[in-house]
Amino acid sequence: MQTVETNGASIPVLGMGTWTLKGQACTELVSHALKVGYRHIDTAAAYDNEEAVGQGIRASGVKRDDVFLTTKVWWTDIAAGDLERSAEASLSRLGFDHVDLLLIHWPNPDVDLTESMKALNRVRAIGAARHIGVSNFPTDLLAEAVRLSEAPLVANQVEYHPFLKQDRVYAACRDAGMAMVSYCPLARGGDLFSQPEVAGPAERYGKTPAQIVLRWHVQQEGVIAIPRTSNPARLAENADIFDFSLGAEEMRSISALQHRGVRICDYDFSPVWDPV
Repeated sequence: MQTVETNGASIPVLGMGTWTLKGQACTELVSHALKVGYRHIDTAAAYDNEEAVGQGIRASGVKRDDVFLTTKVWWTDIAAGDLERSAEASLSRLGFDHVDLLLIHWPNPDVDLTESMKALNRVRAIGAARHIGVSNFPTDLLAEAVRLSEAPLVANQVEYHPFLKQDRVYAACRDAGMAMVSYCPLARGGDLFSQPEVAGPAERYGKTPAQIVLRWHVQQEGVIAIPRTSNPARLAENADIFDFSLGAEEMRSISALQHRGVRICDYDFSPVWDPV
């Protein structure tokens, strides 16, 4: 598995997202993903599946040190004290003494970011997280987080796919030496997969539309994709993207779809997004 090198972290360029996966099905999918070659698993306190994820890692037979494991602290728990307790609870549910990356899941306008970043750094300092970062941070908040953090931030996890332009956040991540991790990288399929810009390369390369879109992600410097699937067969399919490359014109054509500006994850507590 290829990796992205970012501020001291080496992160596999393709990971398994686990949002909505629960219980034994989640455990089995995580175990299967690791057996077919994944080395990057993404979860969060809010997903209510950390225990199942930890069980899946242990059931896989893959050494813990060979798995890059990310979890996240929910936006209501990022005050001083709350964040540390959330991280400790996540480790207890996972059954491990550390995660490789701990993220603030969403910013919280009611909590001073200085306080949150100090707490995040404390978790790293005691060894409960090897690396730290943020998620769903637009450029202004990202710049502030980078300024406030004693340790380098390694990633900003954001919604990113060919229907949503994220040039501003991407540029800010690159300037800070950070990775940009794409969640919902396939825009949940459907209309995206039928676009000629995606379907055409799929036919030419003998790949699925999903594989074309994931290849589009990983060919961008510093971009990591974490697709989620509940289908075990799709896990291997999603990972089979390293035996071909998209041409420059194909990359540009897929990127041109971003004019649609489709955002899937937008909530009452979301920050003010960067203009697209």
